Amino acid sequence: MGIRKIGVLTSGGDAPGMNAAIRAVTRTALERGWEVAGIRQGFAGLVAATFVPFQRRDVGEIMQRGGTILGSSRSKEFPTEEGRAKALRNLAGAGIDALAVIGGNGSQTGSRWLAKAGFPVVGVASTIDNDLCGTDITIGVDTALNVALEAIDRLKTTASSHQRAHLVETMGRDCGYLALMAGITGGAEVIIIPEVETDPEAVARELHAAYDRGKSHAIVVAAEGAKYNAAGLTQYFADREARIGFQLRTTVLGHMQRGGIPTFADRLLATRLGAAAVEALAAGQTNVLIGMKGGVETSFPLDEIAGRVKPLDTKLFEVARILSR
Repeated sequence: MGIRKIGVLTSGGDAPGMNAAIRAVTRTALERGWEVAGIRQGFAGLVAATFVPFQRRDVGEIMQRGGTILGSSRSKEFPTEEGRAKALRNLAGAGIDALAVIGGNGSQTGSRWLAKAGFPVVGVASTIDNDLCGTDITIGVDTALNVALEAIDRLKTTASSHQRAHLVETMGRDCGYLALMAGITGGAEVIIIPEVETDPEAVARELHAAYDRGKSHAIVVAAEGAKYNAAGLTQYFADREARIGFQLRTTVLGHMQRGGIPTFADRLLATRLGAAAVEALAAGQTNVLIGMKGGVETSFPLDEIAGRVKPLDTKLFEVARILSR
């Protein structure tokens, strides 16, 4: 497969480190003598043909920036047969021979659609949820976890001052990875995730036990996709606060976890995966996701990745329970 020009786009929820991946894809491709087109607003940009030429300086001074300079949006047209046909015509008209798609589960499903139509695509694993199959870690996870951990550490200080329990809700959609890891490393008394059924009365008992042990505070970390997330647990304990021994306060981190300056780990991961995506295309690999396995850049067939969610290692949930006491 002879490549003269590639396109790069970011899709789905933004993740800290996406810009570092854009930079790596662009400069690695230019080093090979290929042209690069940045595609604005994700798959919607394929349908609208919002292609802009990228040179080295166009991706300068972006690695430390959060979000994505290319933007991202949901496309109503691209999931349709007509929309994808239009996207393919636009790619051909622009002389784009291959595409690098930086994003998570939904984005890589879009990659697979194009690959099934015969267009060369390589995915770059990027989502704060860390729920992509195959890869051990995805771009944005480290930054999102550090944001959550800083919030928990800060809340512990004020919680101790006022003898309160604080409920911290993390992002992650239906995946509890962020909540579990933040809860373990933040020393939470209770962790609530979608993968493990939660009894609010058991939560009350755990919090009251912490109170009885003389703790000056208690921390609950809940995933947004859990039944008893911030809204669910706050509502449950609205008239039952006495059962937990503490006053309960709630903090929803929300999109704070997506924003901000990417950490060293995310910048390096994004750089490695972006460069590896171009090298995969140069080696003739297409219809693959580039991720990490055992610390090594690895390609995974999109047919085995798209539409699937990586299961959470719930053994760590038991570890968290033991360590919290």
